[in-house]
Amino acid sequence: MTKFLLAVHVLAAIVAVGPVTVAASMFPPAARRALESPDDPRATETVGLLHRICRVYGVVGVVVPVFGFATASNMGVLGDAWLIVSIALTALAALVLVALVLPRQSALVEGGGTLEATVRLAMFTGLFNLLWATVTILMIVRPGSTTGA
Repeated sequence: MTKFLLAVHVLAAIVAVGPVTVAASMFPPAARRALESPDDPRATETVGLLHRICRVYGVVGVVVPVFGFATASNMGVLGDAWLIVSIALTALAALVLVALVLPRQSALVEGGGTLEATVRLAMFTGLFNLLWATVTILMIVRPGSTTGA
């Protein structure tokens, strides 16, 4: 059962979190292009599409920690430091996405943004991606784990 839960957890992370990190990274430059060329409908459509990807896959991404907790429980590692840090960083990444990235994307999609806003958004997006990269590394390395490498 552990292998099944772990497989679903990893697949969900790839399928759900991957698109959010890529679309969120693509959004600031696309928003800059849309702001610089307000008459270009394709630039505006691209920004809307990237925002929709972030929103939808952000919601789908809830599956990742659900299966992560089930896997960790099955493996008996819920109290391990690497997992606790990973959980905290995952929660922080979700908070950054919900509170800092998506609202700024929404403002830009709705036409209420500036070029300066895209710079701040890029910074928050970078933070979001850095948090996920750190969680991924912790999940692979599992410092102090006794469950094998």
